[in-house]
Amino acid sequence: MNINPTDALIVVDVQNDFCPGGALAVADGDGVVAGINRLLPLFSVTVFTRDWHPANHCSFSDHPEYVDKSWPAHCVANTPGARFHTDLTLPDDAMIVSKGTDASKEAYSGFDGTALAESLRDANVGRVFVCGLATDYCVKATALDAVRNGFETYVIDDLCRGVDIPPGTARAAIEAMMSAGAHVIVSGEIA
Repeated sequence: MNINPTDALIVVDVQNDFCPGGALAVADGDGVVAGINRLLPLFSVTVFTRDWHPANHCSFSDHPEYVDKSWPAHCVANTPGARFHTDLTLPDDAMIVSKGTDASKEAYSGFDGTALAESLRDANVGRVFVCGLATDYCVKATALDAVRNGFETYVIDDLCRGVDIPPGTARAAIEAMMSAGAHVIVSGEIA
């Protein structure tokens, strides 16, 4: 599959708190970094989403249950945990999309409460390629919203990792994205 100037790579939440040692670590979360870095030069449009929460965000709990979408404090704005993974290469012209900035509202999708759809349309983007963390939450929400916004959407499965709590949610997320019209591929299919 050849990448065109009207294609965008959306890298979802590859932040320290979602990588090993972070507050809400995804197993092998940092395992996506090298593959993403290999793909970046192929895309003229790159988007990096990030959780950028206030310290009093509504999803934070001292006793998180995960399955009810309560989480330990993570990706608090301007903290080391909210920074992108150190080894992740961000092009100088990359779009940075901050989400979850409203303390009273959860936002998993890079499109939720942001100007991402308009920015992509302004760049004449027709296809988006989504990868990052976590498959069953922010990747899924971003991919589903990309489809809803009319973008031909590809999820790069080998460059995603899931929380998978409860077990099976990452696989179910892939199935939900495919059912909604997203295409699931692996990075080796991209040239």
